[in-house]
Amino acid sequence: MTEILAEKASTGVTAGHLHPLTQVIYDINAIFAKMGFEIAEGPEIETEFYNFDALRMPPDHSARDMQDTFWMADKNELGEKLVARTHTSNVQIRHTELTKPPFRIIVPGKVFRNEATDATHEAEFFQLEGMMVAEKVSMEDLKGTLGTFLREFFGEDTEIRFRPSFFPFTEPSIEVDIKWKDKWLELLGGGLTHPEVLRAAGLDPTKWQAFAFGVGIDRLVMMKYGIDDIRHMYSGDLRFVNQF
Repeated sequence: MTEILAEKASTGVTAGHLHPLTQVIYDINAIFAKMGFEIAEGPEIETEFYNFDALRMPPDHSARDMQDTFWMADKNELGEKLVARTHTSNVQIRHTELTKPPFRIIVPGKVFRNEATDATHEAEFFQLEGMMVAEKVSMEDLKGTLGTFLREFFGEDTEIRFRPSFFPFTEPSIEVDIKWKDKWLELLGGGLTHPEVLRAAGLDPTKWQAFAFGVGIDRLVMMKYGIDDIRHMYSGDLRFVNQF
């Protein structure tokens, strides 16, 4: 999948009758490619360490309560507990372990949450993770990157608002709202990567800094195309897909 998405981002080929999720992933990849980001990927069945512990969410951390999780019945060969990843943030750690910085990556991929399905929630959905690692990274870099992305995706006149927030893997943390149909709508979160997360990935936080952010791709699709029920996107109905 990575090779296909990278080719799409570089060639700018028009999609046409592709699933709207695929079309939006192509659009996202193209926008971030212009800003020097590469595409990374990682496993959908992940260890507890990469999905939670390395991101400052140990077993007793309240942040785990926000992510209703599918746990695997069996452990891996090392005796580690396995989980259907609840976010694509696991790739932050895996990519950093294997890649010498500086680098910029985005991680579009499927994630899983054990929750009831309704018009705005699915047990499987797509998320975009982004990360930049360099010797000097500031909140200004993050805000500039997200502002460029959102205005490229939704239009130059898009109004954007940044608010302080909390995430265990970033400090300071922000949430980002956009003005949508005359109301402020919470869209994504991010911040400067916490030193302990960098250390867990094998980086010296006194030498390297990073930012990270995450956004639900399904929500971007629903907003861009006016889709009012997320279940349409997973129905397998060609009458739905052929509208795009």
